[in-house]
Amino acid sequence: MKYNKFIHRHLGISERDTKEMLQSIGVDSIEQLMQEVVPDQILLEKELALPQAMDEHEYLHHIKTLASKNKIFKTYIGQGFYNTVLPGVIQRNVLENPGWYTSYTPYQAEISQGRLEALMNFQTVISELTGMPIANSSLLDEATAAAEAMLMLYHSRSRAAKKANLNTFFVSAGIFKHTIDVLLTRAGALGIELVIGNIEDYPEKAFFGAIFQYPGSDGEIRDYSDVIAGLHEREIPVVLIADLLSLTLLKTPAEMGADVAVGSSQRFGTPMGYGGPHAGYFAAKENYKRNIPGRIIGYSHDKYGKNALRMALQTREQHIKREKATSNICTAQALLATMAGFYALYHGPAGLQQIASDIHSKTRAFAATLDELGYRITTEYFFDTLQISLPEGLQSASLNKLLLENGINIYVLDGTTIRVSFDETTSRKDIVKLAGIFADFTSKELPHIKFNTAGKEHFPEGMKRQSPFMQHPVFHRYHSETEMMRYMKKLEEKDLALNRSMTPLGSCTMKLNPAVSLFPLSWPEFGEIHPFVPVEQAQGYQALIRKLEEYLKAITGFAAISFQPNSGAAGEYTGLLVIKKYLQEKGEGHRDVCLIPSSAHGTNPASSAMAGFRIVIVKAAPNGDIDLEDLRLKAEEHKDRLAAIMITYPSTHGIYENGVKEITAIIHRYGGQVYMDGANMNAQVGITNPATIGADVCHLNLHKTFGIPHGGGGPGVGPIGVAGHLKDYLPNHSQIDLGHAKGIRAVASAPYGSAMILPISYAYILLLGKDGLKKASQYAILNANYLKSEIAKDYDILFTGNAGRVAHEFIIDCERFAREAGVQVIDIAKRLMDYGFHAPTVAFPVHGTLMVEPTESESLYELKRFIAAMRNIRKEIEEIAQGKYDKQNNPVKNAPHPLHILLEDWELPYSKEIAVNPANTDISEKYWTPVARIDDAYGDRNLMCSCLPVEEYEN
Repeated sequence: MKYNKFIHRHLGISERDTKEMLQSIGVDSIEQLMQEVVPDQILLEKELALPQAMDEHEYLHHIKTLASKNKIFKTYIGQGFYNTVLPGVIQRNVLENPGWYTSYTPYQAEISQGRLEALMNFQTVISELTGMPIANSSLLDEATAAAEAMLMLYHSRSRAAKKANLNTFFVSAGIFKHTIDVLLTRAGALGIELVIGNIEDYPEKAFFGAIFQYPGSDGEIRDYSDVIAGLHEREIPVVLIADLLSLTLLKTPAEMGADVAVGSSQRFGTPMGYGGPHAGYFAAKENYKRNIPGRIIGYSHDKYGKNALRMALQTREQHIKREKATSNICTAQALLATMAGFYALYHGPAGLQQIASDIHSKTRAFAATLDELGYRITTEYFFDTLQISLPEGLQSASLNKLLLENGINIYVLDGTTIRVSFDETTSRKDIVKLAGIFADFTSKELPHIKFNTAGKEHFPEGMKRQSPFMQHPVFHRYHSETEMMRYMKKLEEKDLALNRSMTPLGSCTMKLNPAVSLFPLSWPEFGEIHPFVPVEQAQGYQALIRKLEEYLKAITGFAAISFQPNSGAAGEYTGLLVIKKYLQEKGEGHRDVCLIPSSAHGTNPASSAMAGFRIVIVKAAPNGDIDLEDLRLKAEEHKDRLAAIMITYPSTHGIYENGVKEITAIIHRYGGQVYMDGANMNAQVGITNPATIGADVCHLNLHKTFGIPHGGGGPGVGPIGVAGHLKDYLPNHSQIDLGHAKGIRAVASAPYGSAMILPISYAYILLLGKDGLKKASQYAILNANYLKSEIAKDYDILFTGNAGRVAHEFIIDCERFAREAGVQVIDIAKRLMDYGFHAPTVAFPVHGTLMVEPTESESLYELKRFIAAMRNIRKEIEEIAQGKYDKQNNPVKNAPHPLHILLEDWELPYSKEIAVNPANTDISEKYWTPVARIDDAYGDRNLMCSCLPVEEYEN
């Protein structure tokens, strides 16, 4: 056995461990276990058509060669994407630190206080720069944030507007083309009519909302105060898509009267990365606080009255609202929002203003120079972008050719008009070179460039920002690298992430994110590529995307892949729109019913609702399978309108359903399409695949099965694979030809979504190879069945499949503990924190349960540690039931136990050792929750979602 093979680093289980685990399960081999677990009729007949595994050294040489094929030009394209400088202290201590990138979404707030504080900082920055009282903790990108704003206003219409079917939304023609594209996509699915143009042309038309870009796509700074006031008189709320960096110098959206402000935080230290991931932002007036999509971080307090952070108003989330959801947002871009917040904090308000002023000064100097050269600047007032008309007789194509020959990209609008945008990385030397080429193009001598334009902002009257921002001490303390490093470490140590212990979240697949696969995230060859550059400059990306598509096609059995969706839920939505377009092209656009099992992920009905389908729920059978009889009845009842079914496989109940091929056959028989939720692909790869099962579309959670980190709640990536008859309907893009003849419009800002993190999944596949990928799936199933066999000695397992086995995850039923001891499932989740574990998935997909998924990467040592913790908690519950402890005052109900209680008078009816070290392990290795159990209800009743006043901390 070669121990330098990646497979031996990825799998946590040795050959000796395997024998012990198989004995516990009661089988002789992994092959026997697979035969008992997986139905014969869905097994792959051939091995995956993939290469053999590379070792890490070989892979690094390969990916470096690919990276070198990307050509880094000096880029002035702009249009929402800009070069930026990521401070080294943030790169090394956040982006490259598993303490930050391996953490999960902070649903369990007590073990997430560090990342919650970082996201609170981000929210505060957004709120203060936009002037809005409330902001969320990020969305997927700028275009989808704009679309979410449109949908929020649509669903927030007055009763009278809904009764009158007011469904028209105004879109300014000055918005970026790719954003308009995404707005059209979202609007079309829900029957919203967009009017695109100039608002002055519609003085009396009724709209349920309006949206403008600030500054505009042409760079123009407009004061929208009067426009917004006029629209408000007509009861029309307004969204401004605002450039975040410009708001350090310009009047805020709130000061102009806007109701919602959205945009991208990419300029705050995130590389362009060929389009993403980039954290979108969303801020709004107070009256929208219960309608804002995505996650909001808010303050509450713990049981001892200590300030604590949590995700507020969780009942707004789509997984709870299901088919009544007004958004399907699930994954955000938490890691990127965290980085943006740290960028703002590191520079402070004065530093941000200095960066913005420097950009504006150089833009002004360049504009003045071009004016002398005979070019006409059609942007009257600007921040960083100029729209330029060429002198008579000159063509944009010729100028662009000259610039490309000099390694420079600009944005060509038409035959005689161009745009240039400057950014944080633009130097005076760059300006001189660029201006020199413009001079050569007109055969004129370059005039002296006057760079000293400080205090001469080229803004409209009254548009210079007067209001202060980022006044909280947190934004003024950490400007040295030493202080910044220590602050980030302090926050990191408050959290429990995968670098400290197993995160056994069912359905979420918290597996190893291989370090070698993450190196390219820090390389400029991948980071400094604008998404709209000519494809000749992105040949490394193009080759990687083509190869990754080829590999994912082999894994799924599908004919084509789109990488555009920025999350799993976005993948669901995209796949459903592809189905919808296909049916329309067939003349079956009337088909609008989507069948969804009652056990489905909450995103399934939410995405279906967003795609404009009518949802019909299919019952679950007592054994957890989809009820085939109910499915037949529903399919027959809706046969003339059946569009699709959404299924998850293995099922959301953690089992391989034997009747899955019958399910897909029933749907096809009645003219529908089968959508497969790819959340559980970690139990399919190399064993079966969606195409074999009979699916037509499947999204793949690259942040689950294929090694991309969760990042505290994003980035996620949700590419979709489709069968041959659907490949022409995959998403297109307004800026880059993706070649889909009948494709739907774009679903994200960038053509390939979050392209910069695709190398991670590419690495995962190449490092494991065809044999290792199958083995990873097998060991995920082995680990789950071992855990299940051991935990079943103390707990009830809710669903099992063939031979009493489970797939790669299983559900523990905790309901009887509530009856016997008054212990709820959430109490067990909190008590696991005292043992140093993140809780399994709580109350999904069945109330009163824990859903456990160990993944293939955990060691037998860690599995046994988790088993011991669960066993000991079971014993504690038994002691409560027997009366040893009071039903309200006991080690489980009081969990978690933070360190500070040891320093106070001890009044609990059990020892300190039982409270804080129940596993009786080395106390020096103990993870301490920074707070005790948090009062969720108090936080929702008293919503505060930006940094508290200093006196609150002092109190």
